[in-house]
Amino acid sequence: MMDEYGAHNWGMGNVMGWMWLLGIIVFVLILWFILKNKNIRNRPYYPGNKSAMDLLKERYARGEIDKKEFEECKKDLT
Repeated sequence: MMDEYGAHNWGMGNVMGWMWLLGIIVFVLILWFILKNKNIRNRPYYPGNKSAMDLLKERYARGEIDKKEFEECKKDLT
């Protein structure tokens, strides 16, 4: 039986349903891309050729740790 939209039933309701699905897929992909790039930029960069002592000295120089903590860690490393 044929209705007013033809034999394949490609009415506006069916097309709008596909558009919603496509919109949700695009939204999820954009959200995934943003979160993926945010995580990459927030990771600290430590080259593999630096020793633990070099990293400790850099943290102290940046003010991430105080002198007491620096000395304790230095003692543990030596």
